[in-house]
Amino acid sequence: MEKITSRENAKIKYACRLASSGAFRRSEGKFLAEGRKLCPELCRGAALETLFCTEAALEKCPELAGLPGEHYLVEDHVAEKLADVGTHQGVFGIFRTPVHTLDEAKTGGRYLALERVQDPGNVGTLLRSAAAFGFDGVLLSDGCASVFAPKTLRASMGAAVRVPVMEVGAMPAAIAALRAKNITCLAAALYQSQPLSAARPGYPGGVCVVIGSEGQGLTEETIAACSGTVRIPMTDRVESLNAGIAGSILLWHFREESL
Repeated sequence: MEKITSRENAKIKYACRLASSGAFRRSEGKFLAEGRKLCPELCRGAALETLFCTEAALEKCPELAGLPGEHYLVEDHVAEKLADVGTHQGVFGIFRTPVHTLDEAKTGGRYLALERVQDPGNVGTLLRSAAAFGFDGVLLSDGCASVFAPKTLRASMGAAVRVPVMEVGAMPAAIAALRAKNITCLAAALYQSQPLSAARPGYPGGVCVVIGSEGQGLTEETIAACSGTVRIPMTDRVESLNAGIAGSILLWHFREESL
């Protein structure tokens, strides 16, 4: 296995650029992931092209040698350059980004739609919850945190490639496309909303839960495009819930019936 000893190696620079630039990830159709557990997990839904490992990581997890793609040993100071945070596990992979479109949405399915949810931790958490509760796909509007940025990938724990993620641009038009397939679209909003307990879990044509940004919530246009609105009943001791928590509660309510 070839060993990389320089932080200025072209492959290392390329990987670092994938980690730092969403525009570069989109243009290349690839992303960088980090972690002894995360990289093998991502192999279940994305093609691994290149794996970088330190000798210590390979000794601790020899099964990494069985993963696909080109493999390179890297020295610790090179791994430090690849790492998104100060501490790392010495395992990094370049994967091809799975591509999904709104055309894949089907009548009878369950979907999550995020409008301008900017926090990577919230987006990752919601992807993980969508996978846990049997949802068929996640729609992302413009302005959402990048699914394949390092922080989002860590929060999603591999769910980013286990649930189809569709970048849809403007959310109202995407909602209209779902409703044309008889999918009921429910906005998480306070105005003229029904409590979650009043919204039945099952919809024959399918359901889409629509969640807005942490600060502003959903736009008026997106709320108007939806079939209705729901809210999570709460005490007056808090003003609102974290988007990841609120969304997960909604996803649990509309979870796959067999769960």
